[in-house]
Amino acid sequence: MILELHREGLSISAIAEQTGKDRKTIRKYIRNGMVAPSYTPRPPEVRLIDPYMDYISQRIEAYPGLSASRLMREIRAMGYQGGRTVLAGMVSELRPVRQTGFEVRYETAAGKQAQVDFAHFKVMFTEEPGVTRTVWLFAMVLGHSRYLWAQFVLRQDLPTVLRCHMAAFEHFGGVPQQVLYDRMKTAVLGEDQAEQHIVYNAKLLSLAKHYDFSPRACKAYRAQTKGNIERPYRYIRQAFFLCREFAHLDDMNSQLADWLATVANARTHGTTNRVVADHFAEERPALGELPAIPFGDAIRIERRISHDGFVSVGSNLYSVPDGTRKRVLEVEMTPTEVRIHEAGSMIAVHQVLQGRRQRSFLPGHRVARNPGSAANALTGTILGRPGHAVARRSLSVYDAVARQLARQVGSSAVDQGAAQ
Repeated sequence: MILELHREGLSISAIAEQTGKDRKTIRKYIRNGMVAPSYTPRPPEVRLIDPYMDYISQRIEAYPGLSASRLMREIRAMGYQGGRTVLAGMVSELRPVRQTGFEVRYETAAGKQAQVDFAHFKVMFTEEPGVTRTVWLFAMVLGHSRYLWAQFVLRQDLPTVLRCHMAAFEHFGGVPQQVLYDRMKTAVLGEDQAEQHIVYNAKLLSLAKHYDFSPRACKAYRAQTKGNIERPYRYIRQAFFLCREFAHLDDMNSQLADWLATVANARTHGTTNRVVADHFAEERPALGELPAIPFGDAIRIERRISHDGFVSVGSNLYSVPDGTRKRVLEVEMTPTEVRIHEAGSMIAVHQVLQGRRQRSFLPGHRVARNPGSAANALTGTILGRPGHAVARRSLSVYDAVARQLARQVGSSAVDQGAAQ
């Protein structure tokens, strides 16, 4: 540009003003023409770590795992005055590259495997403003088609896990050959070091035998082996859960079921490039048949009757009939029922309550002791303790009693004043 402007007849000052260069620079380029400028090589930089490079190289070659902190202490003792950052950079360059490789994606055959896990969510139901609840999402996804079934629950105990398995299999219309679990305690109790095998929960094994599937536990600290289930949790949280309102748990599951049917399982999956529901329709015939008899294996516990005739199971209350003599009863918990026994005889069967702090009261469990009495005929009875009847009266009765007491207190005060 300088030479072109000079050929056009501009002065040195005009070229300097137009290009922003100093006039001495303008004169130099006009004098030298198109000769490229020459620069002298920069003198090599002397670094504080250079005298110790041979020592560092020998140590890393002999002990590749040697840390930069350890080498720092060693060369400090030898007189090194530099910083640790330079040393760490040199160690990183000298240390052999570890060949880790990429994760290998495994695709399962149709009907071969499903994956299961829980994820927790914090939610505030509109029916309980200001109260934050923790709910758990149980999800089961088929490894071949990526078809997803999920349900929100209030706990992740064993009866809930079994019940969700049963509901998922019913929804699929069949059973996969294997179900893969993370190290969730309700499924995997631990690992027998002597026998070198996984120890599964006995009730889960009973469910697996009934439905004819094999439980499998993924390797410890290797959750990426369950990527088919890990990714849907992020997808559900971002595409369904955020920015929604739920009245209660049933409403939450109703919205989730609709979203799964119309969005999640109706989409084209990013990995398979197929519509999930259509892919599942092809996989369904490869699933095992559902058993003809429902799973009924029970968990047996003992519970004490409360003063108002209920037993507590899973943070909920279930009624027992009048006339129950024993204070401690045997309770059987199946995935769908709570069965209460006294002295070997079953005295009540309740459907399992899904929430917390709820009551299941069966008709006929409370019988008035004196059905012909006037009090019972007019007011009815409720129980305080099993076998104890308490009259239920109208509020007007208590209002009349209060007025009578007030008149008595007033009369007493007047009499005391007259006496004084």
